[in-house]
Amino acid sequence: MIYSERLRNIREEINISQYEISQFLNLNKRVYGQYEREYTIMPLKHLVKVCDYFNVSLDYIFGFTDNKSYENRKDGIDNTLLSLRLKEFRKENKLTQTKLGNILNTTKTVICGYEKSRYVIASPFLYTICKKYNISADYLLGKVDSPKYLN
Repeated sequence: MIYSERLRNIREEINISQYEISQFLNLNKRVYGQYEREYTIMPLKHLVKVCDYFNVSLDYIFGFTDNKSYENRKDGIDNTLLSLRLKEFRKENKLTQTKLGNILNTTKTVICGYEKSRYVIASPFLYTICKKYNISADYLLGKVDSPKYLN
């Protein structure tokens, strides 16, 4: 995934330290530093919380767009919309749960769990889907209603 540079730049633009962000996320500074350098993949719940804090879109942090934010953006993740939109996306692209699982190197059971709102999609899986199919991460997460697809 490619989010470290934009995450660091946005943090530095508003003159916030890694320590301050780590406190906001209730993490050790070292852990946040590893996330920011992508030594460790940042869980989606932390990525979304940081995006909400900085008022930027996940699509921007992932490098899918140069627009920092969307109008009518909602904070957090809407698990119900995520499950519905993921299933809708899968069907639009004629993907079975098994086939999507194979693309993401996971199982049908995991995809089923995402579609039934049992748990939130993993950051690398969301990134892979959005990158491969040019769909907005913010849209899938229910943070925006448009754009659905990115240019």
